[in-house]
Amino acid sequence: MKILMVNKFLYPNGGSETYIFELGKELTRQGHQVEYFGMEHENRIVGNHAESYTSNMDFHTGKLQKLMYPFKIIYSCEARKKIRAVLRDFKPDIVHLNNFNYQLTPSIIYEIKAHKIPIVFTAHDYQLVCPNHMMINGRTGKNCEKCLSGSSMQCTKDCCIHGSRIKSMLGTMENMLYRCIKAYKKIDLIICPSRFMEGKLSRDKRLQGKCVTMHNFIPALHRTGQEKKEYVLYFGRYSKEKGVHTLLSVCRKLSEVSFVFAGKGELQEEIRKVPNIEEVGFKQGEELYSLIEQAAFAVYPSEWYENGPFSVMEAQALGTPVIGADIGGIPELIVQGKTGEVFESGNGDTLQKKIEDLWKDKEKQQKYAENCLEHGFDNCEEYCKKLLDKYKKLMINEKGAVSA
Repeated sequence: MKILMVNKFLYPNGGSETYIFELGKELTRQGHQVEYFGMEHENRIVGNHAESYTSNMDFHTGKLQKLMYPFKIIYSCEARKKIRAVLRDFKPDIVHLNNFNYQLTPSIIYEIKAHKIPIVFTAHDYQLVCPNHMMINGRTGKNCEKCLSGSSMQCTKDCCIHGSRIKSMLGTMENMLYRCIKAYKKIDLIICPSRFMEGKLSRDKRLQGKCVTMHNFIPALHRTGQEKKEYVLYFGRYSKEKGVHTLLSVCRKLSEVSFVFAGKGELQEEIRKVPNIEEVGFKQGEELYSLIEQAAFAVYPSEWYENGPFSVMEAQALGTPVIGADIGGIPELIVQGKTGEVFESGNGDTLQKKIEDLWKDKEKQQKYAENCLEHGFDNCEEYCKKLLDKYKKLMINEKGAVSA
């Protein structure tokens, strides 16, 4: 089978890229042909035979080229032309979309469908239903579903994209355009990494009947059997939506508990002021995995509609229990009272009690750690088997034989 993976970034940049690279490697290992389409970049590590990519768009530079971005992020003629060259050269059986808005735009969907190729889309965020992709209100900073139940003009009114009215207006225009011309109805299957996300996306009439839940796979992790140490770990972005401000207030009250924070973000300086927190900065790879494996337990206090965070899965796969917020897809990944604990998102008092009780109960920590190793998540091979079944059904459906 020939599979074209589409993602705006073709270099390591986040969870979406981890997903497509691991998926691509496993599909190739199983004997399938995989190529990639996205932006050209000096750090690009995957590509296509046609050597056709869109030009790099960096929204954080001050170059004159940015003057054209408002036109390019709504409908990119360049992206449609570039992917056409790949489709003609590679002739894929399936196109698997990932993050494509802004830099690639939904213009590519029309080109793919012109070639009568089935489209699978993995939803890494809420981009199909929310202009700022996170369902967070720019004015209040709280979770918001206004665009799900009404007009996406709310994005402009509340400056939901980077606090900018101009950027929010462009996001609103894009969302309204593709609602009007029903571009997303052309997607054949939408993979949601949580039942929570499937529920939210399915409220949009364009997407109903297209969504299916497939929890993320765990990339191969090498456990070294390191002994547990006496610290509680937070790893991830230091930001408000991640619940770090709530966790910090708890840390200050639990002076007898040792915390380690690994990450980066706007709250870094505030974190460094708390005496019982060791802030070690951004870590990745084996260095991060070692920190996770040695932790007594990890805390994931998010306050936004998390999808299917790899962090929660990675911790448990390495034998580290998780205290996680009951929001988004997080509760679907933790077996309450077995691999960790769930608490009310944003409730500092409840979080404090959960941390305090588990910190004092070494026997429960050990039992939870053992349960984590027995629980398990799909590895990439198991995930690919399920994914290939869905690919094959869509290919048959495209030929008019059966329904996917």
